[in-house]
Amino acid sequence: MVLGPRLVVAGTHSGVGKTTVATGLMAALRARSLDVAPAKVGPDFIDPSYHALACGRPGRNLDAWMSGPALIAPLAARAAIGADILVVEGVMGLFDGAADGSLSSTADIAHLLDAPVVLVVDCSAQAGSVAALVHGFSTFDERIRIAGVVLNQLGSAGHETMVREALAAAPHPIAVVGALHRDERFSWRDRHLGLIPVAEDPERIAASLAALSAVIEAGCDMEAVEAIARAAPTIAAGDIPAPRRVGSARIAVATGRAFTFSYPDNNEALASAGAEIVPFDPLHDTSLPADIDAVVIGGGFPEVMAEQLSANAPLLAEIRRRIANGLVTWAECGGLLWLAQSLDGHHLAAVVPAQALMTKRLTLGYRTAVAQVDNPLGPAGTELRGHEFHYSAMTPPGDALELAGRFGQGPEGFATSTMLATYLHIHLAARPDIAEHFVSAAIASGAAERAAVVTVT
Repeated sequence: MVLGPRLVVAGTHSGVGKTTVATGLMAALRARSLDVAPAKVGPDFIDPSYHALACGRPGRNLDAWMSGPALIAPLAARAAIGADILVVEGVMGLFDGAADGSLSSTADIAHLLDAPVVLVVDCSAQAGSVAALVHGFSTFDERIRIAGVVLNQLGSAGHETMVREALAAAPHPIAVVGALHRDERFSWRDRHLGLIPVAEDPERIAASLAALSAVIEAGCDMEAVEAIARAAPTIAAGDIPAPRRVGSARIAVATGRAFTFSYPDNNEALASAGAEIVPFDPLHDTSLPADIDAVVIGGGFPEVMAEQLSANAPLLAEIRRRIANGLVTWAECGGLLWLAQSLDGHHLAAVVPAQALMTKRLTLGYRTAVAQVDNPLGPAGTELRGHEFHYSAMTPPGDALELAGRFGQGPEGFATSTMLATYLHIHLAARPDIAEHFVSAAIASGAAERAAVVTVT
């Protein structure tokens, strides 16, 4: 594969301002009749849902810590298949990442993609200092090409003039490709883990996005932005290691408003290994899809809809019975909460022997993990890389995995030979073996269940 026109939209710091501008640029470019491919640096699930709405294509993740730097260009090329331009939104500030010496920051991704950067600068309460800030960002890392600047949160026409004059007088001026004044249309709805997922209120968010696109179109030089992307050199990207097909299995995947955290690459890896992906909605479906061999329950916001999930007693009873009888199961974060005995007092599936509570403490970061027991993702001793991002806690925490982060380690999660339920989010792009192992386990489980039904009959 090859990688063509592209740019990275980065911020000077973390915050929704960068996300708003990046998503608005995607939508505005699409409004110019361009096929825009979106991607997000890092492990986030919510921003890509906005990108997908803006572009009409799946939102992809480029995470060098989880997937390894060698796969970033191939993943970007896959995201950009058939597109005119790839727009990559950064994570946090341009140079922020895992801070453990590994490649993980937006700057690292821009370097791996040989992509120009459009820097979004929050100009609140400063004018001349913006020039020093931009100069520092543009000279800090010689690998990075900052090709344009978007001035954000300007207070007035006079404020904009002062900032432009300061940038023009800088030792190495960088083109201003956008000037955005404070506007209530930039205030996107927020929640404890970031923006509210699109699936929860798609019509309202689509209307907000249309307004945002118009503001970006008016405040940015879209021809200059497009020219920056087209100036990126075409590079050979290589291929992504695909899982081998191990057979055929029907795998139910939780979807709907409560379970929106899912990497498209994971479902595609499972499909390559032989899975037919069958969606179901734990909020509304009273039974699992027919003839399934396994179930995947990803993350989301079950805590927001715990009362509704608890009220779906038929599905909870079925998932409890089927998992106890050996249905192959992979649950991550929100899926782990759904399988708990209860969540903030709401009775749930009671598959794992633990209770879940929401807390005020954020658990966040990359983790390496070692499986302590055989499970559907691999045998005991299997090493995994992933991330945690939650405000909940399980009592007891479980001991299926030994997790290690930069500032500590400890046991976490619940497992049997047919189930893994954990807070750890995993991206399968670099691990075709996990997809193969899970689908193989599903095939074996489905065959055993059908044989049991025949025997009983």
